[in-house]
Amino acid sequence: MLASTILTPSKLVPPITVVVAAETHPRNRVALFPKSNSKLAFVARASGNARDGTVDATSAPEIDAVTSSSSGLGDGYVALFVRMLGLDRDPLDREQAIVALWKYSLGGKKCIDTLMQFPGCINLVVNLLRSESSSACEAAAGLLRSLSSVNLYRNSVADSGAIEEINRLLRQSSLAPEVKEQSLSALWNLSVDEKLCIKISKTEILPLAIKYLGDEDIKVKEAAGGILANLALSRVNHDIMVEAGVIPKLAKFLTSNLEGSKVIRKEARNALLELVKDKYHRILVIEEGLVPVPLIDAAAFKSFTPGLHLWPTLPDGTEIERTSRLPSRYGASELLLGLNVDDKNANLEEAKVNAIVGRTQQQFLARVGALEMEEKTMPHSECSNDLRFTLLPWMDGVARLVLILELEDKSAIIKAAESIATACINEHMRIAFREAGAIKHLVRLLNCDDNAVQLAATQALERLSVSNIVCRVIEAEGVLGPLVSILKCSEIAGTIVEKSLNILARILDPSKEMQLKSYDGPANESEKAFGGAKGDCVSTGFSSTEQTVSQTYTRNDILDSVFIAHLVEILKSFPPSLQEKAATVLEFVALTDPTLAPIISLDIESGLNSAFQQKILKISADMESDVEDQFSEAYAIEFEEAGFAISAASRLLTRLLDCEQFCHKINSLQFIDLLRGILRSSIPLHNKEWVAACLVKLSSLSGSIASLYPINVEITLYETIPRLLEQIRTSFSPEAQETAVVELNRIISEGVVDSTEAIISDEAIYSLVNLIEEGSDRAVEASLAILYNLSMDSENHSALVAAGAVQVLKRIVLANRTHWERALLLLRTLQP
Repeated sequence: MLASTILTPSKLVPPITVVVAAETHPRNRVALFPKSNSKLAFVARASGNARDGTVDATSAPEIDAVTSSSSGLGDGYVALFVRMLGLDRDPLDREQAIVALWKYSLGGKKCIDTLMQFPGCINLVVNLLRSESSSACEAAAGLLRSLSSVNLYRNSVADSGAIEEINRLLRQSSLAPEVKEQSLSALWNLSVDEKLCIKISKTEILPLAIKYLGDEDIKVKEAAGGILANLALSRVNHDIMVEAGVIPKLAKFLTSNLEGSKVIRKEARNALLELVKDKYHRILVIEEGLVPVPLIDAAAFKSFTPGLHLWPTLPDGTEIERTSRLPSRYGASELLLGLNVDDKNANLEEAKVNAIVGRTQQQFLARVGALEMEEKTMPHSECSNDLRFTLLPWMDGVARLVLILELEDKSAIIKAAESIATACINEHMRIAFREAGAIKHLVRLLNCDDNAVQLAATQALERLSVSNIVCRVIEAEGVLGPLVSILKCSEIAGTIVEKSLNILARILDPSKEMQLKSYDGPANESEKAFGGAKGDCVSTGFSSTEQTVSQTYTRNDILDSVFIAHLVEILKSFPPSLQEKAATVLEFVALTDPTLAPIISLDIESGLNSAFQQKILKISADMESDVEDQFSEAYAIEFEEAGFAISAASRLLTRLLDCEQFCHKINSLQFIDLLRGILRSSIPLHNKEWVAACLVKLSSLSGSIASLYPINVEITLYETIPRLLEQIRTSFSPEAQETAVVELNRIISEGVVDSTEAIISDEAIYSLVNLIEEGSDRAVEASLAILYNLSMDSENHSALVAAGAVQVLKRIVLANRTHWERALLLLRTLQP
C-alpha cells in the first residue's frame, strides 16, 4: 500500500524516491524482491489543510492510498529482518536486512506501522549509519527518511539520536551521493516539526546544508535547500543563516540563467522570502539581484490593455524612430520590438536595453496570463501572509512593478509603489526604475484622490529622489505642483507631509543646485556610469526648451502664499527633521523672489526662534541630565537632526538679512544671543559653519550692538579652531593638512584668548605629533611652533609626553633633520 504525504504552505516535505535494490546494490538478494514490485514509489502531494505545518499520514480523508497485490516483502518476514539488524550479526547480513526493510517501508504507512511495532528497531537502524558499507548507510538513512515522513514517528526518530548521527555522517569528507541524498532528505522530513527544527538548528547541520548547496548532485541540492527553507521559518535562525552566507548561495539559483531543478528554485525562493521579512536581510537579498514583487490578484490585471498597434516608446518616454508607417497585421512588430534592442545600430545604453527587454517580457506574460497570481488562502490561516510576494531577478522585477503601476486596482498599485520604495537601496536600482518609466506613473498617482495611493507614491518618489540624477527627472515630470498641493492640504496625515517635504527639499536645495551647475562634468560621467543618457533631453523625455518651460512653470508653484504659510508653521512647531526641510524650501523661495515679500509678510521670526531653540540643546546643557541617555542611539540621532535644522535655519536667516526691511523688523540682539549659545554648544562641527557665517553677518549689520557683543573670539574658539583640528585629523591630503596647521599656528601666535585650551581639550596633540613625523617641512615647522606654545604652560607637559612627543622629537634631533634646533628647544622644555 502506498501513502501520500501532505505538504503544507509553511512546511516543505521532500518526496521519497525509490532506489531499486537489484540495480543499485548488486550484493542484495534479488529473490527477496519480486520483480513486479521492485519499483514502488512514495509520492508526496501538496495540501494546505494542516495548520501546524506537519504531515499527518494517519488522516484517512487526506491520504490517497494506492494498494498493491504484494508489498514486496511478506509481513511475516519483518520480524526476521529486524532481528538480523542486531549488533551480533554478520555485517553482510545486517546490510541485507536494512536494505530489505528500507524497500519494505516504501510500501506506505501500513508497512511503516508494522516496522514501528518492534521496540528498538530505530536504534539499530541509527547504529547502521556508522557502517563502513555505503549501501548500508544509504539504506539506513533511507529507512529513517521513510519513518520520519509520518508525523507520529518523527519524535521517535529524533529521540533515537538520528539527528546527531546524520550530522556526524554528513561531516565526512567523502560520501556517496546516494548517502548524502537520503541523509539530507531524512533531516528535511524532521525539520518539518517546529521543535525538531529548533533542535536541528543548534547542531552543525546549518553550515553543512549551506555547503551541500554547491554539490554536483541535484537531489542533494534539493534536500539541502529544503532543510534551509524549513529552518528559515523560525526567525531565530535568520541571523545565523545570513552570517553563514546563505543569501548569495540561494540567490544564485534564482538569478542564474542555467537550467536547474524546479524544486531547488522553489526551496531557495521560499527560504529567501522568509529572510526578506527582516528589513536588513532584505537589503542583502536585493543586493544579490533579486527584487521582492507583490503577487496581485488575477482580477487586477483585467484593466491591462496593451496597445497592439500603437508604436511603442522607450519606457522612460523617449520616442523610437519609425521605419515603417504601416502597422503589422497582428501587432507583432510593435509588441516584440524589444527583441532587437541589442542591435549595434540601436546605440542604446545597457540600462535602456534592460528596461525594454524587461517590459517586453512582462507585457507578453501579462497578455497570455502567465504571471504569478496571489493565491486564495483560507480565512484566519496562519499562512495567509506567506504567499503575497515572490522574488524576481531585478530586470524582471523592476518591469513587473512598473507594469502593476499602470493598472487600475488601487490595492495593487499601493503594493507596487511600496515595493519600489523598498527596492531603491542603491543608485543602480534607482536608475533602473527611472529607465523603466516608473517616475511618470508615480507622479501621476500623486493626483489620485486616495490618500493611501498618494502616500505609497510619495514614499517611492522619496526613495528615488536620493539620486541627484533621478531627482532632476522627477522634477522634469512635473512633481512640484502635486507636492505643493499635498502640503497645502491640512487634512493630510503627517507621514505624507514628511515624505513630500523631503522630496521638495532635495529638488530645491540651493546648495545642491549650485553643485550641479559647478560640476556638470562629473554629474554627466556618473550618469553614464549608471546607464543614464548623455543629456537631459534624452534621459527625461523632454527637449531642453520644454524642460526649461516646465521647470519655470512648476517652480512658480512654490510662491503660493498658502504653501509658504504652511512652511512657516512647520518651522514653528514640527520636529527638527521637518524644520530643516522647511527652512531649505523657504531659502529657495527667498532666492526665487528677491523681494522676500511672501516670507516677510509672515511671522518668520517666530519660526526661526523655534528652530534655534532646540529642546535637545537645553537637555545637553543641563548637567543633571542622565549621562547614559546622552550616549544612546536615539539621543545621537535627535542631536544630529537638531544640528541640521539649526544649520538650515542659519542659511535661511543669512539670506533674509539681504533684505533691509527684514533687518529693521527683527530683534538682532535676540538672534545674536541664540546663535552664540549654539556656537558654544556641542552640535556637530559641520553644522556650526553657517551659524558662524550668520553671526558675522548679523554683527556687521547691527552696528553699535556688535561692539557691545564681540563675536570674533567665540567664532575662532568654537568654530575655526575645531574645524582646523578636524581637517588635520581626518584629511588625506597633505596640502590640506599643511594649510590647516599653518592657519592654526597663526591664530595661536596672535594670542587669541583660550586658544591653547581649545587644542588641549580637543585632544588634537596626537595629530600634531604625527604631523611632525610625517608632514611637509612647512607643516612640521608650524606643528613645532604650536607644541612649543602649548609647552609654555607646565600643566600641558603631561599631555604632550603622553602623546609621544618626546620620542618623535628625539628622532628629529638624532637624524639632524631641518628643524632639529626647534625640536631640541622643545625637548629641553619638556625634559628640564
